[in-house]
Amino acid sequence: MLGIRLFLCKVAITIPDVLNQQTRNTFILRRKHPPALHKKGGRPPKLRSRHFIYDLVEDTNTIKQPDMKVILTQFVDGVGNPGEVLSLRPNQAYRQFLMPGLAVYANSDNLERYKVDEAKPKMEKQYSSPYVQRTMGCLSRLVLQITMNKFQPWILEPWHVRASLRKSGFIVPEYAIEMPPEQIKGPDLSLQDKEFYITISINKTEKVNVRCRIHHWATGLDKLPWEDQHWKKPKEPLFPEQAEVLEKMPLPQ
Repeated sequence: MLGIRLFLCKVAITIPDVLNQQTRNTFILRRKHPPALHKKGGRPPKLRSRHFIYDLVEDTNTIKQPDMKVILTQFVDGVGNPGEVLSLRPNQAYRQFLMPGLAVYANSDNLERYKVDEAKPKMEKQYSSPYVQRTMGCLSRLVLQITMNKFQPWILEPWHVRASLRKSGFIVPEYAIEMPPEQIKGPDLSLQDKEFYITISINKTEKVNVRCRIHHWATGLDKLPWEDQHWKKPKEPLFPEQAEVLEKMPLPQ
C-alpha cells in the first residue's frame, strides 16, 4: 500500500457569538515528515511525534466566497418585498436573512415555489442601496436642531449641519449637504421659532429633505427656556418659498 502524503482535516470550531452557532472550517495540511512506506500485508511503522507536525497547504477561511443569492419570504423594511432575489455576502445572508427566516436559498425548487423570474425586469423604483429607502425615511422624519452661539457672530455653513447630524446619529459628508438658497446669519433671536430645510444626497443619487431649526445656545441667565417636545410642534417657515415642502414633511410622533 502506498503511504498518503496529503492529509485532509475537517475541524469543527465553536466560535462564541450572538447565535451560538457552530462553524465548520476546512484546513488542508501536509505532513512535514511523512512516515516510511511499508509492504502490503506488513506491519505499518510506528508513528513518532515528528509525524504529527504539519504544514498548512490551504485555509478555506482565507478564500473569498462568491456572493450568495437568497429569496425574500416576507417584506423587509429598506431591503425588499417577498419574492425578490438578493445577492449578498454568505455571512450576511446566513445571519441576517436565512437564520431569522426572512429568506430562503435561491435554488431551482425555491425559484419555482415562489414563482421568481429573474429575467423579468422589476417595475418598482430601484435604489442605489438596499438601505436607502430606510435612511430616507429616518432623515425625512428628523427635526434637526442646529445649536449656534447666542452672542458670537456666525454664518451657517455645511460643517455646522454635519456636526448636528453627527449628534443625531447620522454621519454625512459636507459635499452631500445642500444648504438653503439664502444665507443664514446670526445671532438673531428671530430665527429661534422658525424652521427651514436642507437637502442631503445619498450615494450621490437619491435626495431627501431634512427639517432644521436654529437653537441659540448660552449659559447661566442668558440660557433660553426649554420648550418641552418642541420637535412635535409645527413652526413658522424661515423662507416662504419652502413653506409648501415643509408642510408636507412628516413630524416625529
